[in-house]
Amino acid sequence: MEENIITSVQNTRVKHVVALQQKSSLRREEGLFVVEGQREIEHCVACGYEVVELYKKDENVNAVVYEKMAYRGSTEGMIAVVKCKEHTLTDLRLKEDPLIVVLESVEKPGNLGAVLRTAEAAGVDAVIVCDPLTDVYNPNVIRASIGGVFCVPTAVCSSEECIAFLKAHQVQILTAQLQDSYEYYDYDMRQATAIVMGTESTGLSQQWREAADAHIRIPMLGRLDSLNVSVSAAILMYEAVRQRKVKR
Repeated sequence: MEENIITSVQNTRVKHVVALQQKSSLRREEGLFVVEGQREIEHCVACGYEVVELYKKDENVNAVVYEKMAYRGSTEGMIAVVKCKEHTLTDLRLKEDPLIVVLESVEKPGNLGAVLRTAEAAGVDAVIVCDPLTDVYNPNVIRASIGGVFCVPTAVCSSEECIAFLKAHQVQILTAQLQDSYEYYDYDMRQATAIVMGTESTGLSQQWREAADAHIRIPMLGRLDSLNVSVSAAILMYEAVRQRKVKR
């Protein structure tokens, strides 16, 4: 008979949760990921995700076991194992004149999560993650997005696939880059628009620079030559929000 409360950190279910937290390859293989915190779990369920296991501290796991399973602190004593969703371009349902954010080769989960959090707040229609170096169900993505990863329509694909998709849907491509570019507020973002951001270390690849309809930049008035990618994305998203509140 199975015990009502798990008391051993050697329990196979406990080890499985820890492995899912740590290994992106296991998340991909099993199509499962872990969500911590009551608020995040509620967002997850509200957005149509299926919870397959739920652990509550002092109800079905003791405090020692819970601390072993938890990736972070302050999770309101709740951890869930959840089924992943598919994130393909064909799943996106774009409205008229959509606003899309594209991230190429994002490598820091915290940045991806922060962009998703802002995208949800700004009412962005989709976030497309191209050639990612982290997966959307990384625990730090979930944490930084505060549930935005569950709510914002998201696709994962190659840059080539994304460029073809945007061109086919007649979405103008605005690439954020310092070189050969003009101030972002000089461009009309009220039409169908994709704001494309590159990595902080190397910026955008040449294929995106060549595919762009325009190159835009945020003026740098200080001594440093770049902003964090999530901050830059937020500035550009809310410029689009500002413009779209102005009648044509």
